[in-house]
Amino acid sequence: MSIAFGALMKFRSVHRANAQRAINFENDAEDDPLFLRSVARVMQVLNAFNDAHRPLSLSEIAVAARVDRSAAQRIVHTLRKLGYIARDADDRGYILGLHVLDLTLDFMRLHPLVKRASPILLELRRRVGERLDMSLFDDTRVLYAVRMPSKRETFHATLPGHSVPVYCSSGGVAILARLDDDQARDIVARSDRTPFTPFTMQDEEEVMRAVEETRRNGFACLTNQIMNDEVAVGAAITAHDGRPLAAIHIAGSLLEWSKEEFVANFSALALEAADAIGN
Repeated sequence: MSIAFGALMKFRSVHRANAQRAINFENDAEDDPLFLRSVARVMQVLNAFNDAHRPLSLSEIAVAARVDRSAAQRIVHTLRKLGYIARDADDRGYILGLHVLDLTLDFMRLHPLVKRASPILLELRRRVGERLDMSLFDDTRVLYAVRMPSKRETFHATLPGHSVPVYCSSGGVAILARLDDDQARDIVARSDRTPFTPFTMQDEEEVMRAVEETRRNGFACLTNQIMNDEVAVGAAITAHDGRPLAAIHIAGSLLEWSKEEFVANFSALALEAADAIGN
């Protein structure tokens, strides 16, 4: 496993855990009479697989989902019957079932921004010839919804659903630039700033300087943040009222491009596509 991939998976585990805490239902259930604890427990079981790198035993699912083993057994049995959990082919434990992909397809098919973006991104990919991603804004992270890899990419870089931090990704910084300073600083302060590379921004003021530069330019351009020798341009996709919803990322290699050349070739294209999707 490469260092970069290991760092990405480490962050993904931490950040997935943060996302999972958002559905910690005990506090929500106290104040909401419509909140169904049984449904929340099912979602906790499904989210138990967020950090998994292998099939999980029933006991491991129970621990990750924060439910007792008896409840985990009943939920897993029901989800197996419905096709959302399955036994591993070698019978080493449980994995997510095929019907989870039906939900993924439905999300992509019905999400208005993804639907609107698809033809625009296909045309942009034809013009740029480099890796092209669209991510959706989710608090301290952005999640890749559309991924169009270049010839250099590894397997993980082709998969929708991966997430990276807002504060050190090109699209994320472009999103922060569309927020006010208090909102941007709050996101940075709550972020896990474990570095991916020796050059990853960690200091809040350094991030805010990048945000200010992005406001002046209209786009973000970062180097060596998520992966060594990577240069990436990011442009925010906004709603009609200016709220950032998503971002376009165009990424290339510093072994092939200088930062200035990459900006000259791709920043205007990223901005044009982001504006077309948002408006």
